[in-house]
Amino acid sequence: MLSVLRNRTYRRLFAAQVVALAGTGLATVALSLLAYDLAGANASAVLGTALAIKMAAYVGMGPVVGALADRLPRRTLLVAMDLVRAAVALSLPFVTQVWQIYVLILLLQTASAAFTPTFQATIPEVLPEERDYTKALSLSRLAYDLESLLSPVLAAALLTVVPYDRLFTGTAAGFLASGLLVRATALPAPAARAGGLRARAAFGTRLLLGTPRLRALLALDVAVAAAGATVLVNTVVLVRDTLGRTPGDVPLALGAYGAGSMTTALLLPRALDRPGLPGPARERALMLTAAFVLAGSLGLLALGLALAPGGWSWPGLLALWLVLGAATSAILTPGGRLLRRSARTADLPAAFAARFSLSHACWLLTYPLAGWLAARTGLPASAAVLTGIALLGALTAAHLWPRTDPPALEHAHPELPADHPHLAETAGGRHAHDFHIDALHHHWPRRGTVRT
Repeated sequence: MLSVLRNRTYRRLFAAQVVALAGTGLATVALSLLAYDLAGANASAVLGTALAIKMAAYVGMGPVVGALADRLPRRTLLVAMDLVRAAVALSLPFVTQVWQIYVLILLLQTASAAFTPTFQATIPEVLPEERDYTKALSLSRLAYDLESLLSPVLAAALLTVVPYDRLFTGTAAGFLASGLLVRATALPAPAARAGGLRARAAFGTRLLLGTPRLRALLALDVAVAAAGATVLVNTVVLVRDTLGRTPGDVPLALGAYGAGSMTTALLLPRALDRPGLPGPARERALMLTAAFVLAGSLGLLALGLALAPGGWSWPGLLALWLVLGAATSAILTPGGRLLRRSARTADLPAAFAARFSLSHACWLLTYPLAGWLAARTGLPASAAVLTGIALLGALTAAHLWPRTDPPALEHAHPELPADHPHLAETAGGRHAHDFHIDALHHHWPRRGTVRT
């Protein structure tokens, strides 16, 4: 897997991702302590509102980023967003009112919503070989999981020698280091796309909703969000109240979830590249299986919560969280491969931005639902409802994703004049080529597929 780091451009981009993630992890801890200083017992409400603002920024800004990505030099955009994030981090220690936290979080997450999909869309251009790109996706997943495990440890160590507001300085340093690394890297120039701002903003969503495998990917994102919300929102209550464990067991449970995710990320490149089924068929089999595993694991959780806790409860929870993490990674990690296969190079920023926006819309639904149901109706009912949502996502994905999904599809263009350049390139009439939703192909062919 590490062989992909021989590519100098990718090596610098990956380093930029790692240092930015480390800074983000420090900010998560520092923001919790800042909220407690300002709001005391209401800190949870402050953090919940900040999380909702984050998701709203991700959902709202994604299409706009997709529309503007080809209008700005990619390196300039990424560096500018890192500078904005660094400036916000340096401003956070000076806030004195809760509303100021909300404003700064909106600015921070708006910059992140511009940075992340643009960064993600750059990697497949830097690594055109699918095998290398798969390794990069796995490394990225590992980086996210390691950040969630190690950043709290790093923050705890720093808090023994500095006050918590100095952690924001570490956050700013991470973003500035990311900006310097990106600034020193030559990136591909974005390809210009036709159309006005509104049309380009809507194109990414139209691409995702118009491509069967990407519609299935969005349904899988629903399943991932249902499982992830259960883990991230309800773990502390499950461990502390339901099982009566100590506070130190909460990070152990979350660590099991991260360990499952990292294990899958390590194994995926070899699993997806092994001989046998073609790549698209392997992806479909793996990702759909993982979605049903998510639903089944949540169902077991709901069943276990309906029973009286026993000696099996704690190891059972750790095992379930391990499986949930592994299945989540099996869906999220290969998702970039589907996006790359489904869009022209010029349209990759729009595709990644739309997926970034719509996938976070799923989390915007499941985060409050998991918490509200657990508080109002109890953890068993919450787990049962989220099981249903995950199962619905898995079944929908299985229905939407064609069993045979070749890249080349036979189709015709009755709306184009006979002398149109596209028809001249393809000898006119019905023809087959790698099919993408774009300016000339507005709808997916209903029949007449051709395998290449």
